[in-house]
Amino acid sequence: MSEEMKLRKEKLFAKAENGYDRINEQDLAAMEAYCCLYRDYLDRGKTERECALRTVQLAEERGFRPYRRGMALQAGDKVYTVNRGKSVMLAVIGSKSLAEGAHIVAAHIDAPRLDMKPTPLYEDSELAYFKTHYYGGIRKYQWVTIPLELRGAVALKDGTVVHVVLGEGDEPKFVINDLLPHLGAEQSKKPLGEAIPGETLNILLGSRPVGESGESDRVKLHILEKLNEKYGIVEADFTSAELEAVPAAMSCDIGLDGSMIGAYGHDDRVCGYAGLQAIFDIAAPQHTAVCMLADKEEIGSMGVTGMQSAAFDTFMHDLCDSQGVLLRECYENSFCLSADVTAAYDPNFAEVYEKRNSARINYGIGLCKYTGARGKSGASDAGAETVAFVRRVLDDAEVIWQIAELGKVDAGGGGTVAMYMANRNIATLDAGVPVLSMHAPFETVSKLDCYMTYKGCKAIYEA
Repeated sequence: MSEEMKLRKEKLFAKAENGYDRINEQDLAAMEAYCCLYRDYLDRGKTERECALRTVQLAEERGFRPYRRGMALQAGDKVYTVNRGKSVMLAVIGSKSLAEGAHIVAAHIDAPRLDMKPTPLYEDSELAYFKTHYYGGIRKYQWVTIPLELRGAVALKDGTVVHVVLGEGDEPKFVINDLLPHLGAEQSKKPLGEAIPGETLNILLGSRPVGESGESDRVKLHILEKLNEKYGIVEADFTSAELEAVPAAMSCDIGLDGSMIGAYGHDDRVCGYAGLQAIFDIAAPQHTAVCMLADKEEIGSMGVTGMQSAAFDTFMHDLCDSQGVLLRECYENSFCLSADVTAAYDPNFAEVYEKRNSARINYGIGLCKYTGARGKSGASDAGAETVAFVRRVLDDAEVIWQIAELGKVDAGGGGTVAMYMANRNIATLDAGVPVLSMHAPFETVSKLDCYMTYKGCKAIYEA
């Protein structure tokens, strides 16, 4: 190639580079330190309640204080509020009026899982089980024959809330059985999505009976006695319980080079933690910085703790009231980074990706102009000016980024909280960490992409 042609191409062509060809030694060290903190956050927060609790602990260690309606606020103040123990909103008050807008990072801290049914416990053939109802978009076959933990809360009639953790550490684990291959000929003929029906996702709890031979439900009774001894609960209390089955595996480095992290719940705690750590690390932003960690995204963002509820609007309204600013004026001048994961290109399943427009591992935070399905159904579809703003902010902060779609146009699709922020008249763009095996009980992400997402969130707060 001639020198002239080379220069012309350098001038006009977009250039995609592996992040390891661009990152410096200082950032490499910071990346490893950041990912250690992120792994600890993951391991301590396997449910949305646990994530919210850990978020508050970290926030208070860094000087955030609970927000009380009507409290006086000034630039630099750090406040937070918790919505029913399942979602958290944090803010660092900026030097500019909220009339000039806020800079928001919105992520979610719920993840696909198995919830216990309201009447879950039963005995069959002298084995005790919990019946489950899966939450979010799971592939059911991935949840059988893996060790599980049970976590959550049981609300008693007197209002007492009992926090339950079963299967942690060296405690006995739980499992969902699968059919042995010797008897699985008919099962193997079924489509992958039908081989494990939802009603067979029953968690094995125990097999040891108590009492006299010939009596009924002796194993069920033993399980209830164990639960009553540890937590003081009885069978009727399951009616007002939120118990979740989650993978028992802890996070770990992946690969001989240790360049990736494997764990349950990357979607979307990897982005939630990035937004959280970034708001911890800013000093004196011009625009008020807001971190929204929402619940219920995996089932449509509905409910009192989801992004469609009025909780976020109430928090922002209160902040605006403290400055005598109209909420609608704040919203129309605000920007939101909808921080949610995207699909990483996997060469093993290349047929469902459009390679030119797919996020790649180690190429940085993935910007998604739109998500949705097929004809962009359920997408906010950010405007060109919004995308240009984010490009400029990230480039100025030397954040490694890429542009991405979820997969081939007709292959499927997915959603985020972006549309609900956009519906509030807030300019919004999706961006997040590319994930391999998304929604599986064990997902994989790149350390470099995790760190660049943190840097991107911080740049947005400080823009």
